[in-house]
Amino acid sequence: MPATTWIQHSVIFTLKHAEGSELEQKFLEDGKAILSSIPAVQQFRVFRQVSPKNDYKFGFSMEFADQAAYEAYNAHPLHVSFVEERWVKEVEAFLEIDYSEV
Repeated sequence: MPATTWIQHSVIFTLKHAEGSELEQKFLEDGKAILSSIPAVQQFRVFRQVSPKNDYKFGFSMEFADQAAYEAYNAHPLHVSFVEERWVKEVEAFLEIDYSEV
């Protein structure tokens, strides 16, 4: 992949927490605060999934200027820590999709 290729990173997921619970809200808020603070992350958004076509409940979406920025995000200590300490423990199911423009 060329170094200049912009990347849209999206992950849709369902949490183990009860719907509407404080734990659910805290995960979404913490995810946004922690992950959006990583320098390579642009346009971080949190979504509630509304389609009846799948069972996922939420989405995180963010953009990266290029492959190097995406790799820096994946290796960043805040991302690694969030995945190990929160994601693995609190997410029931997920699907990750990375896009670049054609």
